[in-house]
Amino acid sequence: MTDQQWDILLRIVRGEKFDPIPVGFIIDSPWLPNWYGIKILDYFSNDELWLNANLKAINEFPEVMFLPGFWSEFGMCTEPSAFGVRCTFPPNEFPFAHKAIQSSDDIDSLPQPNPKTDGLLPFVVNRLKLAQPKIEAAGHKIRFAVARGPLNVASYLMGSTEFLTTMMMEPEKAENLMRKITSYLKDWLHLQMETFPSIDGIFMLDDIIGFMAAEQFKEFGLPYFKELFDVDVSVKFLHNDAPCKESAPFLAEMGVNLFNMGFDVTLNELKTLTENKVTLLGNIPPRDVLGNGTPEEVAKRTTDLIKSLPDKSRVMLSCGGGMPPGVSTKNMNAFIRAVKETH
Repeated sequence: MTDQQWDILLRIVRGEKFDPIPVGFIIDSPWLPNWYGIKILDYFSNDELWLNANLKAINEFPEVMFLPGFWSEFGMCTEPSAFGVRCTFPPNEFPFAHKAIQSSDDIDSLPQPNPKTDGLLPFVVNRLKLAQPKIEAAGHKIRFAVARGPLNVASYLMGSTEFLTTMMMEPEKAENLMRKITSYLKDWLHLQMETFPSIDGIFMLDDIIGFMAAEQFKEFGLPYFKELFDVDVSVKFLHNDAPCKESAPFLAEMGVNLFNMGFDVTLNELKTLTENKVTLLGNIPPRDVLGNGTPEEVAKRTTDLIKSLPDKSRVMLSCGGGMPPGVSTKNMNAFIRAVKETH
């Protein structure tokens, strides 16, 4: 993000209104490689192609804040890899992290990773180090420390069903796992912040929040997210595009001040659930409209979204979730034009 974009983001988070409403999209490996014209594996394994894909996006759509911006990642394998999981990388499909915990008895012996040396994390950091001069030459800076959230990592290490079952049947085992993962993620986030002093934000992604009732989340999620977001940075950004009505009232207590949701809830509903304390990034349907719709359909849904908002403070316009595969340049431009033309 440029200095100007970062200043606008900080002002949105503080509650200032903008006309037109700013536009932001989460972009990473599900969208960027194929949009740029390369395979996903090429994007992961060639630093020059990774950088050029990101540079093309910021140059093609200068009006858009791309979040977190120059995201160095290896899909869902990034954080679990440090625990020694087996990772599968098809040539042009999403990578997959295999389970490392076969039963709850394995939790106690799970190693405590070192983000400086373990798994794919050193490659994530080193890619950014190598690219940093060109990123800054393009007028941008590395702004966010990024991690999958603790519930998300637990689900990859153990399996989603198995982890949720352990929470119910063996809560002390689940607590032990969450404690280990949270300690690891704190180290990972701090390593990124120490390495890149321009970082002034944290971005965490965790969809497992959406599969928990409020009481479950208060016990197995809230304390750990509060701990992870308890850092002196200006932007505390959470992505959860699974159902969020149960957890949304806790966002401000978690420390979150920027939230990307799915599209099963309206921005107006979320403003009520969060008492308008959290800036919302969303939320036209990502696949069925932004990805598969015509430019005219994208423009109409975007216009309808803007007109539905009686209060346009603490809002950034986007899709409900990260940028999905297959979104065309035409549809992106239709979205951007609709925002500019709707008041």
